[in-house]
Amino acid sequence: YRPQKAVNHFIRWSKDPADTLKKREYYPELEKSVLFDLGYISKRSGHTRGSTVDLTIASLHTGEELDMGGPYDYFGQLSHHNYEDLSEIQRKNRKLLKSLMEKHGFRSYSKEWWHYTLKGEPFPDTYFDFDIY
Repeated sequence: YRPQKAVNHFIRWSKDPADTLKKREYYPELEKSVLFDLGYISKRSGHTRGSTVDLTIASLHTGEELDMGGPYDYFGQLSHHNYEDLSEIQRKNRKLLKSLMEKHGFRSYSKEWWHYTLKGEPFPDTYFDFDIY
């Protein structure tokens, strides 16, 4: 869950061209002014409806995250499900995550390997804005 006020913060951040502190880490190939147009950030989010989750898989034995070929929240081709320049194990790990999530009623987002939304979400038109403590 992500409150609407957090999404509103993203909107404010996107309009400040001087704030590029995280550019190298999260969007090195893009200008942040296009992140909304390209669908990496939305003014209305499934996270705010409580129906979308960002996740990965970790090893039960080591606690280490499986190699997905790129970090979460990276805005670029590297994060797309159809990105081809991955190792066999990275492709296998992404496919495992996607198949597990789809098996349990979630749909993927093509531009972010970590982003899944519940099919038949209970509040498809409601954007919540309450705090969680």
